[in-house]
Amino acid sequence: MKIANHTAILVFANSAKKELEYKPIGKGEQLFDALTESTLQKVQRTYLPVFHFTEEEQVGANFGERFTNAIASVFEKGFENIITIGNDTPQLTVQHLKKAAEQLAQEKTVIGPSLDGGFYLLGLKKSNFDIEVFKDLPWQRFDLFSKIALWFQNEASEIVKLPVFQDLDDEQDLKSALRFSKSLSSEVLQLIITVLGHLRQLITHNYLFFDLYLHKSLYNKGSPRVFFA
Repeated sequence: MKIANHTAILVFANSAKKELEYKPIGKGEQLFDALTESTLQKVQRTYLPVFHFTEEEQVGANFGERFTNAIASVFEKGFENIITIGNDTPQLTVQHLKKAAEQLAQEKTVIGPSLDGGFYLLGLKKSNFDIEVFKDLPWQRFDLFSKIALWFQNEASEIVKLPVFQDLDDEQDLKSALRFSKSLSSEVLQLIITVLGHLRQLITHNYLFFDLYLHKSLYNKGSPRVFFA
């Protein structure tokens, strides 16, 4: 009961339409809707308070400000601990979330590193949160995990690392996700396969169009030649 009273989960995830402005995945709107729904179902099964910040609730001029302000907003509601996640790491399970809550209750900091150098989960205490420091971190860069881990170490906070997972930002990430397909829900897996199939069809179509256009441009002997005096 102590964990439920003092720990909240912050899901920092935009709407699918907004996500696709930053993530070049064709026909990915249904996929990101499913990822968000799957994420929300997982956090609800922890029985912890949940706050979902989409672009409608976020405040700030850039990602770092919006994310940091969202964390501050949840802390202002009276919680001592926050577990913050996105919607693009389908390997994340209810067990990982519960483990993060348990470690926070033991005064530890929890980080789930992602393959791109960032993190997919951050469990932190209010006493370890400095809004100005967080705003200046290298958000959305490959060295984010190392920088935030170093800051926590300097704050004498014991860090618990979760497994390294793949988040989904582009087509290559979707292909990589097929390697851990057993850990994905059937709906998410099917959508990934559908999106990849659409991308292959689009690429094939573009190549065929380009080849046909180039062929006609170079070898079109039937078109009349026009001269201007």
